[in-house]
Amino acid sequence: MATLCRLRQCHPTGVVIAHLHTSSRVSAKQHYKMLVLGGGTGGIAMSARMKRMVGADNVAVVEPAEMHYYQPIWTLVGAGAKTVASSGRSTASVVPSGVKWVKSKVQEINPETNTVRTEDGNEISYEYLIVALGLQLHYEKIKGLPEGFEHPKIGSNYSLQTVEKTWKALQDFKEGNAIFTFPNTPVKCAGAPQKIMYLSDAYLRKTGKREKAKVIYNTSLPVLFGIKKYAETLWDIVKTRDLQVNLRHNLIEVRADKQEAVFENLDKPGETTVFEYEMLHVTPPMGPHSVVKSSPLADEAGWLDVNKDTLQHNKYPNVFGIGDCTNLPTAKTGAAVAAQSAILNRTIKKVMKKEMPDKKYDGYTSCPLVTSYNTVVLAEFDYNGQPLETFPINQAKERRLMYFMKADVMPHLYWHGLLRGFWGGPGPYRKLLHLGMK
Repeated sequence: MATLCRLRQCHPTGVVIAHLHTSSRVSAKQHYKMLVLGGGTGGIAMSARMKRMVGADNVAVVEPAEMHYYQPIWTLVGAGAKTVASSGRSTASVVPSGVKWVKSKVQEINPETNTVRTEDGNEISYEYLIVALGLQLHYEKIKGLPEGFEHPKIGSNYSLQTVEKTWKALQDFKEGNAIFTFPNTPVKCAGAPQKIMYLSDAYLRKTGKREKAKVIYNTSLPVLFGIKKYAETLWDIVKTRDLQVNLRHNLIEVRADKQEAVFENLDKPGETTVFEYEMLHVTPPMGPHSVVKSSPLADEAGWLDVNKDTLQHNKYPNVFGIGDCTNLPTAKTGAAVAAQSAILNRTIKKVMKKEMPDKKYDGYTSCPLVTSYNTVVLAEFDYNGQPLETFPINQAKERRLMYFMKADVMPHLYWHGLLRGFWGGPGPYRKLLHLGMK
């Protein structure tokens, strides 16, 4: 039941662990020039940049988790190509040295008084605030979950507690339906729900089980992928590999004891279909962080309300946002955070000088669509859904080089570049070109 308890307290996006810098609870000093909420990808990247801008003594980051995980690799963990252990490091080791680590949860944000209250009762005041709290997973919005994960045959690459269950379900597959879902909410890494489908198909072929399997992708979306150029390639893959795609199908219930999943037809309200499964991969509904949602910083939907060009809050000029917690109209990915970090750094520098921000975020985001154990379609695009590609080749084609980047190069750049505030900017993959990867 320990897994179940942890899932009911789903942490936002990038979670984190610790070094010989100032961690522990807030003590004597409870005011910081720059306060960062969240120790995930955006929070750590901006903490490193702010350390260089205003000095380590003037920066604090609030994050309760002992471990920080590089979550994009969990797609490969769920398919047995990587280990969970390889995806995590201690928060202490990623928080920039000298920066104060406030090891607590954020309980309340009050931008009117420039204060934040933590779960342990401390109040921290700030001159500038960066909100990087990520989003929250809501397995509980699907009837039968999260308790259903106590049964075999079901997993999810979106949580630390369930990602290895995906791999176990895939290994134990005998015959029947292998079902993969996409919820009727915004999600982080919108390509991940189908990446595991392609990998599972490849595994079943490799192990001689594919002829006894029916691979099904039930998505709430009206499209396979939102960007036409890449969607055309994915539809070709679906047809070639005999994968079944059911659009506008949303998972509403899991009967794990019977190995049944219930889907609603979003185009025909009230109509439901029950699917039996031998393997089920669940992508949970997701939503804004509860602390952001209940604060004056939220828009009507509960997301952090920021200017889409500058990442500065639309009402409070000393508040900024980055990553999954924001209402930026682009896909929520790690690559997006990398691009946003450089723009936000420039915005804050200008605001501190009482100047107008002069750099605009174009919505750059990227999704390395893993299509097998050695190929990736590298999708890169902007706010308008237009391809914004790095390489002088057709990136809509499956390529081995792109898989190597996804599996081996990007994790290295993440730990040693992005989290240290040295890698990012519009089109972060372009940095690879400067490393000779042309």
